[in-house]
Amino acid sequence: MPKTYFRQIPDLDYINRTDDGRNISDYTKVKNIFKKGSLRKDIFQDTTFFEKYQIRGDDRPDNVANDFYGSSNLDWIVLSSNNILNVQSEWPMTQQSLDEYLLDKYETYEKLNGVHHYESVEIKNSDGVVIFPAGKEVDEDQSVSFFDFNSNSQTVVSNITKPITNLQFETKLNEDKRNIFLLKGIYLGVVFDDLEEMMTYKEGSTQFVSESLKRADNIRLYQ
Repeated sequence: MPKTYFRQIPDLDYINRTDDGRNISDYTKVKNIFKKGSLRKDIFQDTTFFEKYQIRGDDRPDNVANDFYGSSNLDWIVLSSNNILNVQSEWPMTQQSLDEYLLDKYETYEKLNGVHHYESVEIKNSDGVVIFPAGKEVDEDQSVSFFDFNSNSQTVVSNITKPITNLQFETKLNEDKRNIFLLKGIYLGVVFDDLEEMMTYKEGSTQFVSESLKRADNIRLYQ
């Protein structure tokens, strides 16, 4: 079973600033959160390394990792594949969380059902050729004028908009977050090797203790 991302972060001996850490040699071992693993650019920027995936229901990153890779410990791969840094804002909300967020933002159902913007409906000529696509944000009174060769006349279509409510807009924003990309399983070994390299301390630094431990400078020595 793959290690969790957190377990692979190397340690740092940090000066103990608690009341019981009074000696200059007192350190506390902590995880070096400034060490950050990531996908190599040549992998991250090449779509052939990834597969499309749609998040279902209230699935969390660990649920997706378990479904796709067979291990919930690989949730960090799911997040790294999509450059997600803040799960709270970049991952789709549960229905309950979305409802609470919308009521907090819009305060009343009247405002929630108010018009956010207008979008176009699809307009075709008499040959079935699309003149104006659907889903474009437009003004409320948007119209389209085109020359129809079958009727040999200029045609004006004025009713080409539909209102999009705040509820519809916010729901779509949340639903769009369900469409993600996941690194194909055959490349996991490469990422694991890269991560091990990234998380290993290199000998030569004055703070180097071992490949998995550094010791921060103790400022008490200079006071």
